[in-house]
Amino acid sequence: MLSLCDILLFTLLLCIGELVSSQIRYSTPEEVQVGSVVGNVAKDLGIDVSTLLDRRFRIVPGSKDALFEVNQNNGVLYVHKNIDREEICDSNDACLINLKIVVENPLEIHYVSVEILDANDHAPTFSEREKTIEIAETTLPGARFQLPAARDPDAGINSVQRYKLNQNEHFQLEIRDRGEHKIPFLVLQKNLDREQKHNHSLILTAIDGGSPQKSAILNLTIKVLDSNDNRPIFSQEVYTVVLAENASVGTVVMRVNATDLDEGTNGDVEYSFGSDMNPEVLDIFSIDKEIGEIRINGRIDFETIDVFKLDVQASDKGQPPMSTDCSVIIKIQDVNDNKPEIEVTSISPTVPEDSKKGTVIFLISVADEDSGLNGKVICSLTGVVPFELKPSYTENMYSLVTKERLDRESVSHYDFTITATDSGQPPLSTLKSLSIQVSDVNDNNPEFPQNPLELYLVENNLAGALIFSVAAFDKDEKENAAVSYQIARGGGIQPDMASFLNINSENGHISALRSFDFETLKTFQFHVVASDSGSPPLRSNVTVNVFILDQNDNAPVILYPVSANGSAEGVEEIPRNVNAGHLVTKVRAYDADIGYNGWLLFSLQEVTDHSLFGLDRYTGQIRTLRSFTETDEAEHKLVILVKDNGNVSLSATATVVVKVVEPREAFAATDVKSAAKDEDEDNVTLYLMITLGSVSALFLISIIVLIVMQCSKPADYSSKYLQDPNYDGTLCHSIQYRSGDRRYMLVGPRMSIGSTIVPGSNGNTLVVPDRRRASGEVSSISKFNTKRGD
Repeated sequence: MLSLCDILLFTLLLCIGELVSSQIRYSTPEEVQVGSVVGNVAKDLGIDVSTLLDRRFRIVPGSKDALFEVNQNNGVLYVHKNIDREEICDSNDACLINLKIVVENPLEIHYVSVEILDANDHAPTFSEREKTIEIAETTLPGARFQLPAARDPDAGINSVQRYKLNQNEHFQLEIRDRGEHKIPFLVLQKNLDREQKHNHSLILTAIDGGSPQKSAILNLTIKVLDSNDNRPIFSQEVYTVVLAENASVGTVVMRVNATDLDEGTNGDVEYSFGSDMNPEVLDIFSIDKEIGEIRINGRIDFETIDVFKLDVQASDKGQPPMSTDCSVIIKIQDVNDNKPEIEVTSISPTVPEDSKKGTVIFLISVADEDSGLNGKVICSLTGVVPFELKPSYTENMYSLVTKERLDRESVSHYDFTITATDSGQPPLSTLKSLSIQVSDVNDNNPEFPQNPLELYLVENNLAGALIFSVAAFDKDEKENAAVSYQIARGGGIQPDMASFLNINSENGHISALRSFDFETLKTFQFHVVASDSGSPPLRSNVTVNVFILDQNDNAPVILYPVSANGSAEGVEEIPRNVNAGHLVTKVRAYDADIGYNGWLLFSLQEVTDHSLFGLDRYTGQIRTLRSFTETDEAEHKLVILVKDNGNVSLSATATVVVKVVEPREAFAATDVKSAAKDEDEDNVTLYLMITLGSVSALFLISIIVLIVMQCSKPADYSSKYLQDPNYDGTLCHSIQYRSGDRRYMLVGPRMSIGSTIVPGSNGNTLVVPDRRRASGEVSSISKFNTKRGD
């Protein structure tokens, strides 16, 4: 229940990062029924009750926190266990229970103090039921005799407030306040006369201030004696001494002194502690009854008790003995003998790598049971870590927050130490090791080791077979690093080619769904997209430039001579009087392949007279080797073999029939055949123009494609197609291109001077010396080998 007189409500909001704190105070009586409501914390702090469950509204565990609990449904603080103030607090000071209440999202910590109000649940008690006091009849009026004090565990008004003595004519009661306690004394008002009455019976009643009041009684028996008429007298009524808490057992604290004017046994003084001394104090101190030295008998702890108040009595040995008392106050001086204690409250075992600066990870409280500078604690971090300690407005309370951006890919785990050091001399320290795991966030795109990639693929590949493989790496982990692949469709230079490719989404293996033909397609490109499995997914792509390599799959085609029915046959007439070296005719042929595969060589497979005709193996020109004689035949048949230079050569044959005629007949025949021959030559010329036009168009398209591709490549990458200038009349073509500082040439059927063949090469690729380099190094082309379809 909330009391307007006792409740002090503090609401202090400190916005440091995401940490908000406030303080509130309640009070509740002890011994209330379990489940009794102390106060509505959520309402008093202004927290929305509907969010308590989601925000994990709770009490941070502690040593005394179990006495109270909070209801996460309505924010009510209620009594969880039976409360006995006398067990919790053993002094008359305010009994406060400090609670720490935490809510998350955002993080807030609130400090709640609950004052336990004392209830009058204990009656006063005396340590004994009866007490006998011996008083000499010579005792003068005014003499005081200390009586046992009653004990009441309750505090404040509920403790012992007054004493009452039954009505009599010889004694009255005097009360002395000694700190928190009231000590009763029996004061003699009238001289005693043993002969009239040797025993007096009195009743001492102790009454507390509760409502209703509770009391206890002590039966006093006063026995009247003769003789000893002087009591011991202490040198001072109150002794005060300061004692360090680390004083060892057996150390003399001080010495009290009392004198008695009597002689003999009546003047011998013995010392003892008062009868109402706390038994715990008797375990710590002892007194020498002969000389009055007070010694340490047990361990002294400033943090438990900082002041001891001892009652010392001095009694003589007379009959009856006389006694007096004094008070000894021992003030304990604190020594730095307690190390700081560190308490860590974890918000979460892991922290995401994208956490903002100032994100709270741990709540840290430090405490030192010492006082003054010995209890002042400084907290620090050891090690180079991206975290820092931020102090709270409450002393010795810190929050561990991020001070910079985290990167799991650089450091995924942090181990560090928190050091708490007090300000004592010498200082004492406590170390607390903490670990923080950085959780992954999808903040890295998949990366390809190289972009763009180049694939050199021999034509006539097997459809469905593996032709290439790509791989990307993602620095993230788990699903954020699981990479899948796909081929980008559309939007490219040749989007139709992507439909003929298939990629395995798991391992990046690329297969062709069709067989490629160099003579139809020489180069194309496609894009592979790599995506991770994060949320949202991140992507990157790589460009793959595909170069189709020629394979010797086209046989030479005879362009001339060609007969009317399409066969490679022709008839040539020459005068008999021609000289050696006369050009008879020229065999023209074409091979769709390039390089060695398209380099054509001519040879005489069959000839009537080897001494009469010669064939240029490179140009296909047929010339006479000597002049004709009368004995030479008039008609000669030459079969010319035209073959390329592929690994497995392909060939074609042409037949030329040479007729030797007299000069006049030759001229006449020339006039007669000129008209018909003009038509044939026109057809041959038309075929030749169509062929050359097709080759030129294909060559021009290839150059345009490579130029467009070149625009998307890095500055150090270049490729250029150049026409081979060494053309001597035979249909041939060559392609040169560069890659960085290397120059490559695919040539055929005639090679340029200085070209060489790569031994054992299956790629129909020539290595051309780069004349720009003084060292004359020969560069080579790297390619991706694939199996042929056959």
